[in-house]
Order: sequence, then C-alpha cells, then structure tokens
Amino acid sequence: MSRAQMTKSGHVYVLSNIGSFGEGIFKIGMTRRLEPADRVRELGDASVPFPFDVHMMISSDDAPTLENALHRALHRLRLNKIKPRKEFFRTDLDAIRQIVEQDHGEVDYVADAEALEYRQSFEMSEDDSEFIESLYEKLSDEDKNGGDDA
Repeated sequence: MSRAQMTKSGHVYVLSNIGSFGEGIFKIGMTRRLEPADRVRELGDASVPFPFDVHMMISSDDAPTLENALHRALHRLRLNKIKPRKEFFRTDLDAIRQIVEQDHGEVDYVADAEALEYRQSFEMSEDDSEFIESLYEKLSDEDKNGGDDA
C-alpha cells in the first residue's frame, strides 16, 4: 500500500450527544486511529458532561474525501459558521445516511441515541442522588484530612 493511500484510509464518524447539544445535532469527523472508539471516548471525556453516541463508524480507503463530501453537502446546516473546524451540524440522520450512500455505498447505522448517562441522570431517584452526593462529600472530607492513614 502506498504512503498516500495509507494517509487517506481511516474512519468517518457520525456522533450525537443529546445531553450536551440536544436532539438533531451531529458531529461528523474522521480519525486515522486503528481504534476509532478511542477518538470517540476522547471527545466525550473532557469538555462535555455526557459521552457521545456513535450513529455511524464508516471505514474508508479515502476518509478525507468522504468527510469532505458530508461537510460540503451539509455546510448550510453547520452550527458554527465562523470556524469550519467545528464539525457540528443541525440535521437528521437520514440526510447524513443519504449523503454517505451517494459517496460511499450502503452503510450500517444506529438510528436512536442511547444517551445512557443522560437518561440515567434524569431517571435517578432522590434516594440514589442523595447517596451519591454523600459519597462525594465523604471523598472530599478525606481529601481535606489528608486521606486515610490506616
């Protein structure tokens, strides 16, 4: 495989995070990592309160071209029109799927976002919430007292 081919191969991902951005907002990007799930975890670790849900993870021999086709087709739906490197779009999954299928062929996708932590946060009982809060208070007290000396 040539170096040019190796630098083009990768994964194009379509993610959502309804707990952070609401319904109908998708992040469309690409990664050349061998484990693309590492990139998804990285995106959800620091700057957002909930992890991202993966709707599509498309392996491609020319990931930059597929990503670019999606971005071009959806450019009017971009959230941040000033900084195009912010790859968030207000659209629906079916529109994304149609673009992918035009440029790449049939693709498997997950229609509904699991949004597990987001949904669990709202379904948590008051007792469970108070219990978790008490654990945080206990940990905070231990930190203030220099930890456990046992």
